[in-house]
Amino acid sequence: MSVKYFFEDFNVGETVEIGRHAVTEAAILEFGRQYDPQPFHTDPERARTSIYGGLIASGWQTCSIVMRVMCDAYLSEAASMGSPGMEEIRWLKPVRPGDVLVVMRTIEEARPTSKADRGLVLSRWDVYNQREEHVMMMRGYGLFGRKPVE
Repeated sequence: MSVKYFFEDFNVGETVEIGRHAVTEAAILEFGRQYDPQPFHTDPERARTSIYGGLIASGWQTCSIVMRVMCDAYLSEAASMGSPGMEEIRWLKPVRPGDVLVVMRTIEEARPTSKADRGLVLSRWDVYNQREEHVMMMRGYGLFGRKPVE
């Protein structure tokens, strides 16, 4: 696969919808049972008596969904060199079975590094459900290769 996105393609201030993802009860149960086995992620009956009043997705599952949306939208075609880490993650509202998540990306900062072949991009991802409720926000850096000099 050829590289479509380089460091220079991330414009500070740009906000775009990068994708959508439907969340199913089966996916919540599977992820919860494997990675976050708390009753409100794994047991619909016990979840009803929790403070959430029903089954909810793990926040880590929501992060994983956003990662998949990012890969499908641009990372798989980018000169991505990975990430030095996240700056902030906020789970603002529970994600429930049947929710359709909409992922928005805003480029907050883009700067070359001390190595001429790469740059750092600080992005903010805002996640909304189909009711336009803000369910999650995360901010983090990506390291991207620069366009080759021709």
